[in-house]
Amino acid sequence: MNRPNSESRTLQARVLSGSAVLLTGSGLATAINFAYNIAVARFLGPTGFGHATAVYTFLVLISAVTLSFQIVSAKVIAQQNSLEGKSAVYRGFHRSAWTSGIVVAMLLLLFQRAIASYLNLPGPILIALLAVAAAFYVPLGTRRGFIQGAYGFQRLAINLVLEGLVRLGGSLLVISLGFGVPGVIAANAAAIAVAYFAAAPKLAVAVPNQVHLPSAFREALQAIVFFAGQVLINNCDIVLVKHFFPPTAAGLYAAVALVGRVIFTFSSAVVNTMFPLVAGIRQEERKDHRVLVTSLLLVAAIGSALALGLRLAPAGIWTTFFGPQFAIAGKYSLPYLLALYASATVVYSLSVVIIAYEMSYKIANTSWIQLAFSGVLIAGICRYHSSLQQVIWIQLGLMLVLLIIVAVPFFFNSLISGRNTQTAGTSASIRVIRRISENEVIAEFLRSDFDNPAFEEYQETLRELVRTPHLDDACENAKRRALLFIRHAPLWRELPRGTEWFEVEVQTAGLAQIRVFPRAQWRKFAQGNFTITTVTERMRTFSSRDVAEEAFLSKIAALRDAIRQDTDPGAVLLIGVNENEPFTVLDGNHRLAAAILTSPDAVRRFRFLCGLSPRMTECCWYKTNVATLFRYGTNLVTHFVHDPEADLADLLRSSS
Repeated sequence: MNRPNSESRTLQARVLSGSAVLLTGSGLATAINFAYNIAVARFLGPTGFGHATAVYTFLVLISAVTLSFQIVSAKVIAQQNSLEGKSAVYRGFHRSAWTSGIVVAMLLLLFQRAIASYLNLPGPILIALLAVAAAFYVPLGTRRGFIQGAYGFQRLAINLVLEGLVRLGGSLLVISLGFGVPGVIAANAAAIAVAYFAAAPKLAVAVPNQVHLPSAFREALQAIVFFAGQVLINNCDIVLVKHFFPPTAAGLYAAVALVGRVIFTFSSAVVNTMFPLVAGIRQEERKDHRVLVTSLLLVAAIGSALALGLRLAPAGIWTTFFGPQFAIAGKYSLPYLLALYASATVVYSLSVVIIAYEMSYKIANTSWIQLAFSGVLIAGICRYHSSLQQVIWIQLGLMLVLLIIVAVPFFFNSLISGRNTQTAGTSASIRVIRRISENEVIAEFLRSDFDNPAFEEYQETLRELVRTPHLDDACENAKRRALLFIRHAPLWRELPRGTEWFEVEVQTAGLAQIRVFPRAQWRKFAQGNFTITTVTERMRTFSSRDVAEEAFLSKIAALRDAIRQDTDPGAVLLIGVNENEPFTVLDGNHRLAAAILTSPDAVRRFRFLCGLSPRMTECCWYKTNVATLFRYGTNLVTHFVHDPEADLADLLRSSS
């Protein structure tokens, strides 16, 4: 299943072009936000700037929820092949995001006095205004996730710039009117609301059951863990310094931390481009790590250049920008602290690139490592905070350790995997023909199974829908899915979300890589070895007086007679982890065995459709154990009340 590297080069170019667009937009948004911070610092002074920054930082902490919705929706939307599918995913996530946003806002209102007291704020009104911002901020993540997942990088950049412009213009207006810190927080809330309405996507007409999404609990948990760790690492220092240090020192630190946000914004532009592109490609294309290396080099180059520039810039520049109150005398001047903070952010940003790369195609345990480090960082700052420079050195040291822990295992495993792939690829006898949609797989599955008595009620009225499918018709696809689920819903739900489907060519030698579906009578013939060639060989010599076994062999014999006369025996569905691991027959056990017993020519008449996912070992049809059977039982209970026949009836009525 080897393919040329042209696709990887194209993907690398898309990462570069997409990053260029987002970097341009992020650069403009960063310049606007920098102007916003300068204006707030000059007009409100260190104390007022510290108050405003602390409240905004608390909003950024809430962004763990916002960004979780954004990254999960972007990943799932990128994996959909049609606008109808993308729209269906968005609608589900958007409803959940609004529910979460309202819950977050209510919690802030409930604890506004306690939060204001911890942050040493002048009053709880600032947290009340923050609650309004939070209510819009969470669903904004879903809207930006739709744009990101649809590769609308230019529109995403424009939305970021718009938010910055409204924040800057609104803050200047309210400061000039004398509203001070409360006015600035209100301007931030207005900026988020404007960005939310401006990001409204153009959706396809809703079609019931257009896309089937298995439980996204693990994806959502991964995203929440990832962003919880990220926002804590990026912002806990500002909150803790605001708590431990006097207002003036906290305001100075807020100005220093501003440079970290600038660098992390640029690195996020690279990550936001890389993530949906990697999520939307197949596993073989991810084996070429040039996309990851390109992203790491971009982040390192941009961050290092900024850190060096900050160290060399004279201190007078910053007092000119922020005002004379922000001057720091002595060895640890403002340029020293800025460059040191920038270095810590660059190191951390490299870790984020690696973690996000892994998250784009699997559940990454490194998210939990990052979360653990955020806890260590909080404990470290709470223990060591005798000076501002000590707080930053704690961060730099811990971020270096995090980068080593994240990067070394990843690249070591990639090296081992690459060697194994190279060795296995020399004897591959299963070749990819083309990538196909899930809708096409369902159509083929249903066509080969439609004569089953379970579909008797629909065999007359819906035969044309099954025999001559129109795969570009969203309504037809939804009907076929509902029809298939009448018999096979429990089977299909077990497939991991994001399974990629391909039409493949199976040569005779490739049959040794295929296993039969391990159930019922197949176990007796397999005797522990479920390879299709081994099982069929035992069928040739098997002798028994068991009625069930004789009936099974009679069924295979009848299929052999049918296959001899049938030039189009249908499709065989395979599932696997990747092209180098064994495949299991999801549908077509009997037909494939009968064809092998007939002749090699009979096998070549089948279409082989293969579903690949690195999480396929979680599926009980591929790997049967206590964990996968428990997952299967849980899904049965979860969907116990689901009635696919009612869904089909609704679809038939709506189209009549």
